[in-house]
Amino acid sequence: MSSTFAPRPYQLDAIEALRTGWAAGTNRLAVVLPTGAGKTVVFSTLAHQMLDSLGGRRVLVVAHREELIEQAASKLLAVDPMLRVGIVKAQRDDHHDADVIVASVQTLAVARRREAIRDIGLIIVDECHHAAARTYMDVLRHFGAWDGVPVAGFTATMTRTDGGLAEVWEEVVFRMDILDMISDGYLCDVRGKSITVDTLDLNKVKTRGGDLVDGQLGKALEDSGALDAIAKAYADHASDRPGVVFTPTVATAQGAAASLRAAGISAAPVWGDMGRDERRATLARYASGDVQVLTNCMVLTEGFDAPHTSCVVVARPTKSPGLYVQMVGRGLRPAPGKKDALLLDVMGAASRHKLASMVDLTEREIGQAQEGRSLRQVAEAHQATEQRRALAAQVKAEEINLFGGSSICWLRTPAGTWFIRASAAMLLFLARDPEDRLYRMRRWTAEGGVQPPREDVARPLGDALAWLEHQARVLAPEAFVSRGARWRAGKPSPRQLGLCRRRGIAVPKQATAGEIADLIDTAHATSILDGLLASAA
Repeated sequence: MSSTFAPRPYQLDAIEALRTGWAAGTNRLAVVLPTGAGKTVVFSTLAHQMLDSLGGRRVLVVAHREELIEQAASKLLAVDPMLRVGIVKAQRDDHHDADVIVASVQTLAVARRREAIRDIGLIIVDECHHAAARTYMDVLRHFGAWDGVPVAGFTATMTRTDGGLAEVWEEVVFRMDILDMISDGYLCDVRGKSITVDTLDLNKVKTRGGDLVDGQLGKALEDSGALDAIAKAYADHASDRPGVVFTPTVATAQGAAASLRAAGISAAPVWGDMGRDERRATLARYASGDVQVLTNCMVLTEGFDAPHTSCVVVARPTKSPGLYVQMVGRGLRPAPGKKDALLLDVMGAASRHKLASMVDLTEREIGQAQEGRSLRQVAEAHQATEQRRALAAQVKAEEINLFGGSSICWLRTPAGTWFIRASAAMLLFLARDPEDRLYRMRRWTAEGGVQPPREDVARPLGDALAWLEHQARVLAPEAFVSRGARWRAGKPSPRQLGLCRRRGIAVPKQATAGEIADLIDTAHATSILDGLLASAA
């Protein structure tokens, strides 16, 4: 067999991860790829590669929707036109001479239909986050998923609100994050914008099975006037973009389409129980551009392939990151002339529910979404912040090690200025150069204020520290600046305690003379240095 389809490098990596996992003895393996990453290409290529090693046995692809079944069958033939691909669903039963059988899980749930299919050597499950359902479990057990037949599951999100996936999938052997796909140019970047409807009260919508109840959510959207707000937002921000609107109910899908048409935007609804021919005709009108916006009641979350879609309206607020990813992913496929995707999130004025948002598209921690910034820009800004924090932590650790190991008594103001008290009227301190990680040496005296050395050179921290310590030993008695001076371990003097009372300095119990001196010196230096450095900055 010779493939006519060239998989992408990461798609081949996913296949290699599956084959390596099976060779190591793990049977039921999953691959998580973002919507638009081409999971159908991956499992079609996998089937093509594996057939010769199955000893005459065949490949079974299990899907749960008509669009997914047809899509899988056509992609298998694109990968290898010589494959014999059979479809088993409803009245179709083309499996007898097929190399690969693409079957509806609903059809396989009927015992006599699955029992008629024999010699399966590899099982592939499309949208495998559904596999914890009883129908899937029955089908997988029948074809040997727990008896040594290798199983590969593919999904954009390994989440399901009613749980149980860990019982099916032993390991996720390959993941591709959406940010990697965007960076590599395989997906479009996405910008988010909130449509806040002040009259939409999501607090009254109950939760069932881990997510907001569709019927109550639909009524809340209708009663609040959110559908008209969606139409206005679309006209204002996406008037030139083809898009899809996700709604919780058939009524809201139809109402949203009506509101969009009233705003001058051609729109049409699709829903699950819609007649097959009518739905196909509507989707064809969208593909051709005769319809600008499709509104739908959760039927376009899987298997919908329209790369020209460049706007996604989430008018179905959800607590499920998995569902959110499925919805938004419909707009991220690249297409000629498409620069990015626009995400319009419908929000209430306030909500007690923690709703999924744009940052849930990636599994990385990237902080909060920001209006006007794309997902990639938010991630890059977060990464830059984390790098600065890491650098600050590194600098702090370096400072603590250097100053903590010194024999000189270094102190630090609350603003972070390191200093040595050389006398009652003299402080030696380090000023951080704002442009880099270098430090300048400075002396403050009551008479002359802040003075630089003759050779005012910024130095690395270790060199600057050594230079000032040398100056401290020249300008002050050793016992005054030494951390190990014997007087520091004694009891505080009445003069020290009186000075603390007058300046409002809290004195810890059992504090030594040296510790009290440090408190007094730090308060004194803070009043002088932090103000000077702040005004200089």
